Amino acid sequence: MAQVTNYGDISPRTAAYAVTELLKRGLPYLVLEKFGQAYPLSGNSSKVAKFRRYYLSGATGSAGSGNPAEAFGNALSLAPLVEGVTPAGKKMANTDYTTTLQQYGDFATITDVIMDTHEDRILQQMTEVLGESAAQTLETIRFNVLKAGTNVFWANGGVRTSVNTPISLDLQRQVTTALTRQNAKFITQTVRSTPDFRMEPVEAAYVGLCHPDLDTDIRKMSGFIPTKQYGTVTPWENEIGAVERVRYLSSTIFAPWIDVGGAKAGSGVTMRSTTGTYADVYPVIYLGRDAFGFVPLKGKDSITPMVVNPKPAPGDPLAQRGTIGWKCYQATVILNDAWLARLECAATA
Repeated sequence: MAQVTNYGDISPRTAAYAVTELLKRGLPYLVLEKFGQAYPLSGNSSKVAKFRRYYLSGATGSAGSGNPAEAFGNALSLAPLVEGVTPAGKKMANTDYTTTLQQYGDFATITDVIMDTHEDRILQQMTEVLGESAAQTLETIRFNVLKAGTNVFWANGGVRTSVNTPISLDLQRQVTTALTRQNAKFITQTVRSTPDFRMEPVEAAYVGLCHPDLDTDIRKMSGFIPTKQYGTVTPWENEIGAVERVRYLSSTIFAPWIDVGGAKAGSGVTMRSTTGTYADVYPVIYLGRDAFGFVPLKGKDSITPMVVNPKPAPGDPLAQRGTIGWKCYQATVILNDAWLARLECAATA
C-alpha cells in the first residue's frame, strides 16, 4: 500500500508551494495580522498560546494607568541615591494571557471530469480561491474578538441604539487621548506582507481599522493626509490615509451592525441604513502596540494544505471525486483593553 502523507496526495515540497500560493492570495485580507503580538505556532506544541507582558514588581500604578499592577507609578526611582547606600531595587514581574487554539478548515470537491477536461489549471485556481477564503475566515474570527472589547466610545449618545452621526476629528481625539492616558504606545513595527514571518519598522502611529463605507467621512476630517502625500513613508495595503497620529485602514470584513442605531436622518444628515429606517452602526477599532495577540497565518507551520486526487475508495468506487482543502490552528486574544478602543459611528449616505 502506498504511503499517505499528512497533505493527502502531495509531497512536503509540493505542500510548501501550496502554502505559498494560499498565502499570496489571502494576504490582502489579513489586515489585522500586521498589528498584533504574534505567537508563531511550531509543530507538536501545546494547544494553549501564552502571551506575556513584563513590568517592575512593586508598582502601585498612577492616575490614568490601564492596569495599576503593571504601571510604573510609585515604582519609579524618584529619590536621590544616598552616598554609600545601596537602594532597595526592583524585581521584574510578568502577567500571562493564555488562550486555547482552535482548529479551522474547509475544502472544495473536484471531479475527475473537471480534472480531465478543463482547459484551465483548475487545481492551482482552486488553491488560490481557498487561500482567499481561509484568510477572510480567520480575519473575521479575529475581528469578532477585537470588536467585543470593553473600551467603547459612541459618536453620539451613550448607547449603540442612539448612534446616527459620522466620525469626526473631535471623536478621534477623544479616543486617542484616552489611549494616551492609558500609556498605550504607538505601533512602530508590523509583520511584513509576505508569506514569510518577518517584522519591519513603520511610522509610529495608532492604527484605525474601519469599513470602506467610512472612507468619505474620514477623508473629510480636518487634517486628513492621503497616502499619496506620505513622502518617504510606504503605505500599507488597504490604507486610506492619516489624521494626526492615526493611520486608517479599511476592509469589508470590518462590517457594521445593521439597522441598530438611531433614526437615519435624526441628526439632520442622512446616514447609511440597510433597511431605510435606522442607521447602520460601524465599529472603528483603534489599536496601540501589543493590544492583542494572535497566531499568525504565516510561516512553515501556519497552514496545512490537503489535496486528495480522485481515486477508488469506499463510497467512490469509480474515483469520481477528489478534494482540495486547508486547515490550521488559530487563536486571538485581547491583551489589554485599555490599549484597544472601539468607536461606534454612522456613515454618511
